[in-house]
Amino acid sequence: MIKNETLESILKDALEEVNRCENKNSLRTIQSQCLGKRGPIAKAFSQLSSLPKNERVFYGKLLNSSKEKIIKALENKKTLLEAEESKVQCYADFDVTVPGLGLDLGTLHPITQVEKQIVSIFERMGFCVVEGPEIENEYYNFEALNIPKYHPARDMQDTFFLSGQEGFLLRTHTSPVQIRVMQTCDPPFQIIAPGKVYRRDLDPTHSPMFHQVEGLMIAEGTSFCDLKGTLDTFLKTFFGSDTRVRFRPSYFPFTEPSAEVDVSCIFCSGKGCRVCKDSGFLEVLGCGMVHPFVLRSCDIDPDFWQGFAFGIGVERLTMLKYKIDDIRLFFENNLRFLKQF
Repeated sequence: MIKNETLESILKDALEEVNRCENKNSLRTIQSQCLGKRGPIAKAFSQLSSLPKNERVFYGKLLNSSKEKIIKALENKKTLLEAEESKVQCYADFDVTVPGLGLDLGTLHPITQVEKQIVSIFERMGFCVVEGPEIENEYYNFEALNIPKYHPARDMQDTFFLSGQEGFLLRTHTSPVQIRVMQTCDPPFQIIAPGKVYRRDLDPTHSPMFHQVEGLMIAEGTSFCDLKGTLDTFLKTFFGSDTRVRFRPSYFPFTEPSAEVDVSCIFCSGKGCRVCKDSGFLEVLGCGMVHPFVLRSCDIDPDFWQGFAFGIGVERLTMLKYKIDDIRLFFENNLRFLKQF
């Protein structure tokens, strides 16, 4: 005869057996014993027909509930056993004596490294870092720098003008930052302006997009000697104290007098080679005293304030520092090349 105590005992014993089970083979045996044709649940179902109708309904629901609980416990136990087996197999296949694979750590791009080094040197000399927009108008990029409309530097072959935005372009140098500073700040001041610039040029030594660091110092009594001393200090700090520095007369519309600066060839130590065309020197930057026209355009009196400016090509210095002969290597994202830095 079916009794509540009997069904509770069957359920309790089945659940305890399932919890004690340690492998899937034993679990299948327990499943057969509890839910098989000769198990206690099947035997209890066979006795329902002998009960009165009201008891038959009650005990039928109770038996179904007990059976569902046992089935759920079997499924949960099977999932746990499979997870344990997978974990054991994973450790069995893992050889702790095999050397691990090293992780590649990212580093700063060589151009970024050199730009940071340039900025750091000038900051130690008292220069402040200033930045400006890469999209400029013609006034800041040309006219305020004494480059009128008829100047060849404004030719379409050299400059990226924006389509549909008349008078706007991608800046060809970071000198417009100097104009913005002179218009908004009262001298004396000394600043450097690092950033990207754009020109229509592409060959092993030129790129349509490259980086410049331009410097400006405006103060009372500033002379060309101050300019020479500043750049001599910078170049010898950057390339080494044995570096020889040479200034050659040149022309830039926004400086007067102007000069180009050379350093002793890093490939032949100034002895003369194919790279320096046997001169023993390599050009690295341009500079000069700020043109009076530029000062006046920014409402600075050139009779009282004088200043100097210079422009450094970051890619140029990076190529010289690491003896690289093709600027395009910096932008091809070849990991074998970049890992050297």
